[in-house]
Amino acid sequence: MEQAMCVVAKSDWKRYTLKSLAFWVVFAIITGILFGIYDPAMAVKAKPGIDWFIQILKWLVGPIIFLTIISGIVGLESLKEVGSIGFKAFVYFEIVSTFALAIGVLFGNLFGPGNGMNLSVESLDANSVAKFTNANQEVGSFLSILKSAIPHDPITPFIHGNTLQVLVMALTLAILISAFGGKHKPTILKPLEIAQNFFFKILTILMWLSPIASFSAMAFLIGKFGIASLINMASLLGVMAISVLAFIFGVLGIIMAIFKINIFKFMRFIAKEVLIVFATSSSESALAPLMKRLEAAGVSRGTTGLVIPTGYSFNLDCTNIYLSLSIIFISQAFNIPLTLAEELSIIFILMVTSKGAVGVTGSGFIVLAGTLSAMGGAIPVVTVAVLLGVDKFMSEMRAVGNLCGNAVAAVVVGAWDKQIDMEKFKYALDHPESVEDAIPG
Repeated sequence: MEQAMCVVAKSDWKRYTLKSLAFWVVFAIITGILFGIYDPAMAVKAKPGIDWFIQILKWLVGPIIFLTIISGIVGLESLKEVGSIGFKAFVYFEIVSTFALAIGVLFGNLFGPGNGMNLSVESLDANSVAKFTNANQEVGSFLSILKSAIPHDPITPFIHGNTLQVLVMALTLAILISAFGGKHKPTILKPLEIAQNFFFKILTILMWLSPIASFSAMAFLIGKFGIASLINMASLLGVMAISVLAFIFGVLGIIMAIFKINIFKFMRFIAKEVLIVFATSSSESALAPLMKRLEAAGVSRGTTGLVIPTGYSFNLDCTNIYLSLSIIFISQAFNIPLTLAEELSIIFILMVTSKGAVGVTGSGFIVLAGTLSAMGGAIPVVTVAVLLGVDKFMSEMRAVGNLCGNAVAAVVVGAWDKQIDMEKFKYALDHPESVEDAIPG
């Protein structure tokens, strides 16, 4: 009897580990870190592995988002439902994003990660941040958002993975089909769903390459910057980690509790996507699988298709934490005291400047530089240079936090608008394996 149980246990172990994508991603992360420590020079050369993976994902994510939004919105009964979901998503984004900004300021003051560094502005190399400080100063303005949302042609947004432009094109086409499609809507939907399933099948195959991308990303990160480079900035990274966890299990946990959903069960439910995003430092690596997972769990396609892509443009909660925390850190590191009024102004300015930089290379630094400029020179813009060394490490936390924030947003808006089968959803949280067959990878 015992021997039979051992055989079963071994069989289960092989099934849930050796055949599990999550297992190989973890294995790749550990191997990449060790390789980066053992041979930094060679590890740096592994960078193309992650670059190619992300580039291919960008090509796939555009069509998947485009098709998902159209099929989801056209599948809704009326445009009134689209407006209802969109309005509630907008309200949710603004409220939760503001909480995220406040958490960055609060935890920055509470832990004081920059206190005692006593850095000098004169010692910084202004050229190291020139490409960020000399960037378009309109980033974050309403005009810049409108400009960046309108594509010059219908092909480029798919090639470059510009989520905001793909979103605008999909919404426009979906609304036109819903308004004028009439009885032909089912006929229009059929080829869209076939195309969507085709791209998801390609994604399923591609996701099995994510361990290679994870290995490349971690090897490059450790080989390039070294674990020793973290020592001087360890306090900032630690406060960032605490802030992100407090936001996820505190703010998002309370919001989920209002709808009687356990945040710990939900995090277990999306654990695979979280792990992949952490390893690759890219939210795009799990965007499409996350949408499919939530849809399989009972969230309507219209809700996932509209809220999640929109959230990646306007609900980057943990990017907001990073921005506000970074400004507090810089003020402490350079001994530049900020009054309560100035700290409140940081939140209000970031509520505007944190929007609209999606798809812009180095957008975090551009927004940070733009915010410091908007503060009237209280903190010199060149001080953002002090963050260059740890930005790669912080980007992993931002990516994971943003994924969690947008996953919760889709569930909350779905529950608020009654666009979720709550019984099915709660069953999926208790039995995550019940939806695995529907998820790419």
